[in-house]
Amino acid sequence: MATERDTQLTPGKIIAFSLVGLWLVVAAFPFFWTFWGSFKVQADFFSKADWTNALWGPQTIAETGSPFTGQGYAGAWITEEFWRNFINTGIVTVSTVVISLTIGTLGGYALARSGFKYAFWLLMAALVFRAMPHITLVSGYLMPFFEWNIWGHLPTTIIVLVAINQPFTLWMLHSFFLNIPKDMDESAMVDGCTRFQAFRHVIVPVMWPGVITTGLFSFLLAYNDFAVTAMLLSDQNETIIPAINSFLGTTQVEGKVMYAVAAVVSATAPLFVLILFFQRQIVSGLTAGAVKG
Repeated sequence: MATERDTQLTPGKIIAFSLVGLWLVVAAFPFFWTFWGSFKVQADFFSKADWTNALWGPQTIAETGSPFTGQGYAGAWITEEFWRNFINTGIVTVSTVVISLTIGTLGGYALARSGFKYAFWLLMAALVFRAMPHITLVSGYLMPFFEWNIWGHLPTTIIVLVAINQPFTLWMLHSFFLNIPKDMDESAMVDGCTRFQAFRHVIVPVMWPGVITTGLFSFLLAYNDFAVTAMLLSDQNETIIPAINSFLGTTQVEGKVMYAVAAVVSATAPLFVLILFFQRQIVSGLTAGAVKG
């Protein structure tokens, strides 16, 4: 039971709570401000005369008769068919996560249980590969992709994202497997299981939080990627991040800025839902992989 001393607010606790509260406000403000502005017209949200126009929306009222409007969302999702970009993103991210986790789980388990020195050097080589800028890796793929006429297609991009993401999943899952005693494998095999059966029925259920945590980070890498998808996908197969960038336009071409604002909110909202849904598994997975032993 909590004692009176535990519940008493000390100066240290007040400072800690204040700093955490300040951090939450600073971190959350950009999203809530963008969410609010997505229901305004561009003249209000990007007003140079008075920033409070973004709050009250005088120009929005003048144009639509209401302080809020869904023109940005209608323009992005219906006029510009942003839903196609969402479908493309779903195909790319889900495929990348499934392939990366399948290879990473099997590879991480094999490296964690291997007693050979090559396992360490393989992991070091993977780390070096992961540290390289994505643009450097993508540029090496462009020429053969053009020659083989496979540039611009979703499977091509998935292959590249898996290649970039695989070293990360190997390292993450390798560390999780190291925390699982080898006695569990050996006991299962003594009871009649093969190595793969022991892995599937005994090891994987124990480290499931680690798989979810690694899968979430892999999902975020593919979901938020710009360099790979922008360079390897055609306009018809664009994912959400390059599509949002195209809404902004260029110095020569006027963009549809409010479409981009609405698309940013639409792209961010699923991430909040995902984090809230898997928060227990994420915390459990990060804790499990934090300490070996």
